[in-house]
Amino acid sequence: MLLVTWDSVLVTVSLIVAFIAAFTALDTAGRVAVSRGYLATLWLIGGGTAMGIGVWAMHFIGMLAMMMPMTMRYNVELTAISLLVAIISAIFAFAQGVQGSHLTRRRLIRGTLIMGSGIIVMHYLGMNALMIATPIYWNLPLVTLSVLIAYAASGAALWLAFHLRQGESLLLLRACAALVMGIAIAGMHYTGMAAAEFVMPVSMQHHGASEEGMAVWVTIITLSILGLMLLISMLDAQLRAARLAAKLRRANSELRQLAMHDNLTALPNRVMLEQQLTTAIKQATLQDENFALMFMDLDGFKAINDTWGHHVGDRLLIAVADRLRDELSEEILLARLGGDEFVILCPQFHLHQASKLAQRLVQIIDAPFELDRYSLRVSLSVGIVIFPLHGRSQQELMFNADSAMYHTKHSGRNGWCLFEPAMSAVAQHQLALANDLWNALEYQEMRLFYQPKFRAGGTVLMGFEALLRWQHPRRGLLMPDMFLARAEKTGQIVALGNWVINEACRQLKQWHDEGNGDWTVSVNLSALQFQQRDLIESVRQALQRHQIPDGALMLEITENIAMRDPQFSQQRIAELHRLGVKVAIDNFGIGYANLLHLKHLEASELKIDRAFINSLRAGSEDATVVTAMLTLAQTLNLRMVAEGVETEEQQRLLTGLGFDTLQGYLLGKPTPADRIGEFTAALAVPLAFSDNVVPLAGAQ
Repeated sequence: MLLVTWDSVLVTVSLIVAFIAAFTALDTAGRVAVSRGYLATLWLIGGGTAMGIGVWAMHFIGMLAMMMPMTMRYNVELTAISLLVAIISAIFAFAQGVQGSHLTRRRLIRGTLIMGSGIIVMHYLGMNALMIATPIYWNLPLVTLSVLIAYAASGAALWLAFHLRQGESLLLLRACAALVMGIAIAGMHYTGMAAAEFVMPVSMQHHGASEEGMAVWVTIITLSILGLMLLISMLDAQLRAARLAAKLRRANSELRQLAMHDNLTALPNRVMLEQQLTTAIKQATLQDENFALMFMDLDGFKAINDTWGHHVGDRLLIAVADRLRDELSEEILLARLGGDEFVILCPQFHLHQASKLAQRLVQIIDAPFELDRYSLRVSLSVGIVIFPLHGRSQQELMFNADSAMYHTKHSGRNGWCLFEPAMSAVAQHQLALANDLWNALEYQEMRLFYQPKFRAGGTVLMGFEALLRWQHPRRGLLMPDMFLARAEKTGQIVALGNWVINEACRQLKQWHDEGNGDWTVSVNLSALQFQQRDLIESVRQALQRHQIPDGALMLEITENIAMRDPQFSQQRIAELHRLGVKVAIDNFGIGYANLLHLKHLEASELKIDRAFINSLRAGSEDATVVTAMLTLAQTLNLRMVAEGVETEEQQRLLTGLGFDTLQGYLLGKPTPADRIGEFTAALAVPLAFSDNVVPLAGAQ
C-alpha cells in the first residue's frame, strides 16, 4: 500500500472553510426566516449555494492536502458535477429544514437524507475524479462510518439552522454551532479519505487539471463567495434594523398622536393641554408675562344630540373645531377636553386681547352650521382667566375658567365672561353638590312627589305622575333642575331612575292595598336610562316585587328621545308593552316627530307640551294647532294628556276640545305620598279645584 501524508496547512485551511461555510449557512437561515416572498427564495438559493460551495471546497482542499509522490490531476467534468451535486442538495435540504414556522420530524428526516446523500455523492465523485490508472481499494467499515457521519452531520446542521434562525443574541451560539458542524463535515471527509487505499505502483494520467496552485485559488474563491454572502447578510441585517427603527419612530409618533390628541377632532386633548399649560406657567413666571386661558362650552349641543343622534353631534363637533381653528393663529393652542368642552391657551395675551378674541369666537359659532340636510345652530359660552391675576397653578386656572364659563351660561349664554372671585364660590357650591349626589341614594335623601292626573272634567282622579326631589341635609329640598343634568352627565341618572321606578311601584302597591285599585302612576325616563340594556329587567323586577297589575305603571319619554332612533324606540316600547307597562310620549309638539314613525310606536298617551297650554286661548292659533294634535291622537288611538293646566279657562277649553286627561297646578300640585290622603279628602269638599289643594311649602 502507498503511504499517504497530509499537508497540515491545507488541512487547517479546509477546517476553516468548513467552519465559515457552516456559519454562513446558519446566518443565511436567519435571513430566510425573516424574509417573505421572492426575497426568502433568493436567500434560500444563496444560502444553499454558499453551503454547497463551502462543503465542496472543504472536500477539495482536503483532497489537495493529501500528499502523494507524484503530481495529482483531476477530472474536470467529475469535479464540476461533484460541485453541482453539493450545491443542489444543500438548496433542497435548506428548503426542507429552515422554511416554515415548525420543523416536523418528517421534514427533518427528508432534509437530512437529501443533504447527507448529496455530501456522500459529492465526496466519492470527487475521489473518483482523481485520474489514477490503478483502481482505489475501499475500506468498507470506514466507508460505512463516513456515510453515517454524513447523515448525522446533515441532520445536526439542519436542526441547528432551524433553531438558531432568529435573534441577535444567538451570535455566539451560532459560532459554536458552526464549529460543531464544521468538525462534523470535516470528520466525514477525512473518514472517507482514510477509507481509500492506493496500491503501488500508482501511475497518474497526464491530462486533466493539476493540483499546482489549485489549493490557493479554490480557497480564495470559496472564502470570497462565503465572505460576500456574510457581508450581504450583515448589510441586510443593518437595513432591516434601520427599517425597524423607522417603523418604531413612526409607531411612537402615532402613539403620541393618539395619546395627545382627540380622536374625533384631531385637536390636542386634556393630556397635551396640561403639559402645555404647565410649560406656559413656568415660562410666564420666569419672564414675568401674562397669558389667557379660555374655557368654552357649546350651548344647545345636547338638544341636537338628543334630536338627531350622536353621529350628527359628532359631525357638528368637527365643524365647530374647524371653525374655531380657522380663527386662531399658530401660537394659540386649541384643545378639546371631551363632549362639547373646548379650551384655548393664548400665550402673552392680556385682558383686552382675550376679550376681543372671545367675542369674535362667540360670533362665528353663532352662525348656522350646514351639514347636508341639517341646518344646525349652537352658541358658545366662554369663561376667561388671565395668569397670574386669576391663579398661579394649573388646577386653579382651569377651575376658575370653568367657573367663569358656567357664570356665562347662567347669565343667558352665547357670550363670554371674565372670572371674578365670587364665581369661585358658586362653582365650589356646584361641585360640592355634585359630590353629595353620589351618596344621596345611600343616605336615603331622595324623595318622590306625586302630581295628580284627572279626567278632563276634573272630577275623577286617575292617578299620579311621580316627580323626583332631593331632600339635601344642608340645602333643603332641591328641585330636579339643580341636580339631574349633573346626574345625566356622570351616569348616576340610571341608578336614580331605577330607584324612582321601584319606589313608585312600592307606593302604588300601598295605594292599591288601601282600596284605590284604579290608580296608576307614571314615571319619567331619561334618555340614558331608556337606552340601558338592563332597563327591561329592572322594570320586570319592580313589577314582580310589588305585584303591580298590567297597565298600572306608565313610563314617559320625551318626543326627542322617542325620535332619536325610531327603530330602537319601537323595539324598546314593544318590550315594555309585553311587561304590561304603558308608554307616554311627553313634550309632544316641540320636537321633530315623524308621524310615520309615531304611527308604529306602541305608545298609549301623547302629552301636549305645556308651552301650547300656557298660551291657549279660544280661537287662537295655538287652539288650532292643539285641535290638530288631538285629531292626530284620535286617529292613532292615543289618549291625549294636557299638562300645565293653570287656569279654569284652560280647563274648560281643553275639556271642550276633547282631551282625555288633565294635569297641572290648577288641579293639584306635586305632593309627598304621606299627604295624598289629605289631598283626596279635600277632593270630596265642593270647592273650586284651585282651592282644594293642600299647599306645600317648597313643593313647587
